[in-house]
Amino acid sequence: MKLDSHYSGKTFEMTPREKLIILVDNDCIKKSDAIILLEGDGLNRYPKAVELYHSGFADNLVFSGEITNQAYGSIPFSVIYPKLINTGIPHSTIVHESKSQNTREQAIEVIKLSKKNGWKKLILVASHYHQYRAYLTFLKEILNTNSNILLYNAPAKDLTWFKETGWGKRFDLLDDEFARIEKYTQLSHLSTIKEAIEYQEWKEQQA
Repeated sequence: MKLDSHYSGKTFEMTPREKLIILVDNDCIKKSDAIILLEGDGLNRYPKAVELYHSGFADNLVFSGEITNQAYGSIPFSVIYPKLINTGIPHSTIVHESKSQNTREQAIEVIKLSKKNGWKKLILVASHYHQYRAYLTFLKEILNTNSNILLYNAPAKDLTWFKETGWGKRFDLLDDEFARIEKYTQLSHLSTIKEAIEYQEWKEQQA
């Protein structure tokens, strides 16, 4: 592919959204109290959570969600659970957050669970296209509750973008996600991108 030399030597300023994407995709995860596996995208997220657990990043694994909608990629805990067990993760370390029906409720219920258990560091696992909205949603709840939880991003990245999944191509779903980010930010359900960037800087200083 030939690059257009017309842009050679010019300086472009990145948008806040572009900066956030880079920060989320390249978050420096640390040893945490729990790995938060968000229901959705079929069976494509749990291997990342398993990888993190067996790599020693946390001693607890939380599956968050209680929706059964195969057409939308929502596979219930009853299907995911034996797959987690078969990888060697002990039953005693797996928690099912079973109240939530959407991303905002996942954030609310997981933060409640974290406060109950005294968890201060969480690793959030979603699919790459969903990670940005999920992160902003969870961060909003962290800020609302003044919980000072350190939230790390570990999106499942080894996923196709243009292959039909049964619930849409992830490349197309990405547009939907950013449309929802705009909508839900206006409803105060998400933290702003500015807040997220400031939080990322604060989080790095806590390490």
